[in-house]
Amino acid sequence: MTEKTLSIEGMTCASCSQTVEKATAKLSGVQEANVNLATEKLNIRFDENEITLDEIKNAVDDAGYKAVSEMEKKTFTVSGMTCASCVQSVEKATSKLDGVKESTVNMATEKMVIQYDPSVLSTADIKKAVSDAGYEAHEDVDAVDAVDEDREKKEQHIKHMWKRFWVSAVFTVPLLLVSMGHMFGMPLPQAIDPMMNPIGFALIQLVLTIPVMVMGKPFFTVGFKTLIKRHPNMDSLVALGTSAAFVYSLIASIFIVLGNESYAQDLYYESAAVILTLITLGKYFEALSKGKTSEAIKKLMGLAPKTATVFRDGKEVEISIEEVEVGEIIIVKPGEKMPVDGIVVEGTTSVDESMLTGESIPVEKKTGSSIIGASINKNGTIRYEATKVGKDTALSQIIKLVEDAQGSKAPIAKMADIISGYFVPIVIGLAILTGLAWYFGGETGLFAFTIAISILVIACPCALGLATPTAIMVGTGKGAENGVLIKSGGALETTHKIDTIVFDKTGTITEGKPVVTDIVTVEGFSDEELLILAASAEKGSEHPLGEAIVRAAEEKGLPLLKTSFFDAITGQGLEVTVDGKDLLLGNLKLMGENGVDPGDLEDTANRLASEGKTPMYIAVEEEIAGIIAVADTVKETSFKAIEKLHQMGLEVAMITGDNKRTAEAIAGQVGIDRILSEVLPEDKANEVKKLQDEGRKVAMVGDGINDAPALAQADIGIAIGSGTDVAMESADIVLMRSDLMDVPTAVELSKATIRNIKQNLFWAFAYNILGIPVAMGILYLFGGPLLNPMIAGAAMSFSSVSVLLNALRLKGFKPSST
Repeated sequence: MTEKTLSIEGMTCASCSQTVEKATAKLSGVQEANVNLATEKLNIRFDENEITLDEIKNAVDDAGYKAVSEMEKKTFTVSGMTCASCVQSVEKATSKLDGVKESTVNMATEKMVIQYDPSVLSTADIKKAVSDAGYEAHEDVDAVDAVDEDREKKEQHIKHMWKRFWVSAVFTVPLLLVSMGHMFGMPLPQAIDPMMNPIGFALIQLVLTIPVMVMGKPFFTVGFKTLIKRHPNMDSLVALGTSAAFVYSLIASIFIVLGNESYAQDLYYESAAVILTLITLGKYFEALSKGKTSEAIKKLMGLAPKTATVFRDGKEVEISIEEVEVGEIIIVKPGEKMPVDGIVVEGTTSVDESMLTGESIPVEKKTGSSIIGASINKNGTIRYEATKVGKDTALSQIIKLVEDAQGSKAPIAKMADIISGYFVPIVIGLAILTGLAWYFGGETGLFAFTIAISILVIACPCALGLATPTAIMVGTGKGAENGVLIKSGGALETTHKIDTIVFDKTGTITEGKPVVTDIVTVEGFSDEELLILAASAEKGSEHPLGEAIVRAAEEKGLPLLKTSFFDAITGQGLEVTVDGKDLLLGNLKLMGENGVDPGDLEDTANRLASEGKTPMYIAVEEEIAGIIAVADTVKETSFKAIEKLHQMGLEVAMITGDNKRTAEAIAGQVGIDRILSEVLPEDKANEVKKLQDEGRKVAMVGDGINDAPALAQADIGIAIGSGTDVAMESADIVLMRSDLMDVPTAVELSKATIRNIKQNLFWAFAYNILGIPVAMGILYLFGGPLLNPMIAGAAMSFSSVSVLLNALRLKGFKPSST
């Protein structure tokens, strides 16, 4: 299966996205098609053996829209050109390549700007084509970034909509004064007074309306095209309503010119112009609001530096970030951004990773520490080896995750999609039937006509189509800002239904790295002396508990003694000769078999074990010397996070391979409700399934490879950002900070987003449910007012803008934990 993303041009409302979805989903070979109205993107999965991308594009074209592969624009420096014919050669060689939309070469600057489809063509293919033509092309450092292009397109669209509005308004305001001013006692010049000169009155309105109709041309071209294709959309409603008003008024004007002056009271020019002007204003505000929904992506994309300083051939060279290769040594000075991901090989510094993880405190880095691209080097010069470049870097992966999530569709959106698919045809039918009903019920044709126009204009499904995607875009973007990467709209929606959260113990609730917690000595030994002896004995061991003892001694700067004999006794401990002394280091069984009496220390060991620690006895020359206890310590935020989840009404479980006693000790420290102990790695997914079989909605939080099946089994898998790639791949949500307080944040964000979506859908439905009956004349039947088409147009525009503004309120989301 192949997955592609296409930009869809010409969509204006929910029924448009529904139409494109239907047109592509029914094609043979297409497995899945999702359209997002807010991003104007079609995500489609299909079998290339059964259907081609061109056939999919043709299906979208047949539905009345235009599908365009996402184009990338890059700048290349071309060397070897000497004249205008060279320019022509390079342009021809690149223009004829499959996937190239446009190629322009400038002789003066020696630059080539090429717009192409990266799914069809690579930069290597472009370079080869230039090389085959006899020249050489290199990617320019100042290559235009896709995000800048996107921002530029949005800004141009906003400017265009503003121009359409103000030009329309310039003609609409005097048109309103001419058509309706005399009703309020406003004097009109004799030449255009309806009582004195009805022909002048009609013609001046016609002249003022034509420019507004011209500015509103996109409504008509798209609206009638989709109507002819039998997939009417919001533009169809506007086009039908305003065209009917204009054509009716034009015929009335002809009658006036022919001598029937009574038609001077039946002109509807101002309705057509005001409707178009107000809807254009609504579209302008909509464009402004939609531009703000994708700010999270823009911020993330703006983080990456453009260049990197690398060590090549014994000297420092500054190159484009695109040219950095895995394995290269990169030099970063204080205040500079890290170009790509890597591992420190020389130097120490502190690094600000807040833009990616949300963690405000700089992280200390030394040899062996990992570096995240786009983080900021604070105070020391370091050299590090590039491990991930280009699209493999953490930043690129985050951007991809957020983009995918913002383009995905939540299950709650399906209801709106289904309704909007039938909505517009029903409204057109309703407008015709209602108009006919009033006419045959005894009202005038003009009255029936007004009713039909009002219904067409007020019943806009725009708000319905924008309700869900805009909230998801803002919600997932807000999550990224807080270090919570939500992979899809579906995950965002499901999270708010979770009632049970299962935490893996090691590396999730605990640090995942054992440390020395207690040193207990008998008379004649100091803490330092005992630690030196134990660390010297464990130096040759690869056991995690032994490594913890060695690390504790190294951190204190204690010298290690020479060992002359080492024997590891399985299941018991070690027998070692350190500095000429015979040492035993291990459990009670080892002491007993060697005739060592632990004395009062046995009670101490039992107490330490009940606290979830592993006590190790140390005997020197067959005499007990003390105990060193090692434990995997609980993370600082674990207790607070679990307490917060309890406050939210969620049950919290812990899953671990540890014995019941150790598991209970850890669970007691953090307030776990349910303990699943002595669970083998391969059985974790089964334990999650058992909880689901009880009717629970389960979220699983883990960080290791052995957590991946359980993460996939859970309704929502939450991976700790410091964990393995496999765990993060299996998860629905990734916590970049490895901070458990982000688990309640993810749940809170999901609840806030779904609440926002429900509000949006309520207002979108309520607007249409209330607005259409009023437009049909229900109030008029009971002596109330009739809805003016101009008011209907204003209300329609307001509905879309109000939904967008409500979605933007999510930008103010703040986790209660901060």
